[in-house]
Amino acid sequence: MGDKPIWEQIGSSFVQHYYQLFDADRTQLGAIYDSSSRAKQLLLKNSLLPFQKIQHSITAQDHQPTPDSCILSMVVGQLKADDDQVLGFQQTFLLKNIQGAWVCTNEVFRLALHNV
Repeated sequence: MGDKPIWEQIGSSFVQHYYQLFDADRTQLGAIYDSSSRAKQLLLKNSLLPFQKIQHSITAQDHQPTPDSCILSMVVGQLKADDDQVLGFQQTFLLKNIQGAWVCTNEVFRLALHNV
C-alpha cells in the first residue's frame, strides 16, 4: 500500500473498516461519523433498516482528494441482506480529518434496482 497516494490509503482503509462494521454490527458505526446532526440522522436510519443480516462485497472503489483537504471515496459493489437476492449498490463518502481522525461527514447511497 505504500506506493499508493495517501488519500487512496486512507480511503481504502476507511471503506474496509466501514463495511466490516456495517456487516458485523451497524450500531457501532457512530465512531466513524462526525458529531453533526446529519450524522445522527444517518445512524438512526441505519439502525431502522428492516434486515437482520447483511453482507457487502466491494467490486470497485476510487478515492480522490478534494481542494479543501477532504477525501471523496466512491464504492461500487453488491450486497445480500437476510439471504435474499444479491443487489448492486453505489455509495459515496466524504471523509474529513477532524482532530487527527478521518470521519465521514456525508454519504450518498444508491441501491441499483433494475427491471431486466
